[in-house]
Amino acid sequence: MDFSVLGEIGDVETFATGRQIRELKRLRRQHGLGRWRKRTGVANVRLADGTVRRAELHWYEATGIGRKELKIKRYLD
Repeated sequence: MDFSVLGEIGDVETFATGRQIRELKRLRRQHGLGRWRKRTGVANVRLADGTVRRAELHWYEATGIGRKELKIKRYLD
C-alpha cells in the first residue's frame, strides 16, 4: 500500500529489540548491522487515493540506519 506520513509520528513506543525481533536476520542482511528495534506510533497518513486518515504505524529502526519498512497496522478513525 502506498502512503505518506503527514507531520510527525506521535506516541512512539518500542515493543521489541534485538533477538525479540523475528525478522532480525533478514533486516541485518538487507539493511546492515545495527541495534534494531521494532516500534509503533500514531500519525496522519495520506493514502494513494488522496484521503487522509489517522493510523497506527509499525516500523523497524536502527541507529545510523533510520526507519525501514513503515506499514499501516490499523486505522484509528
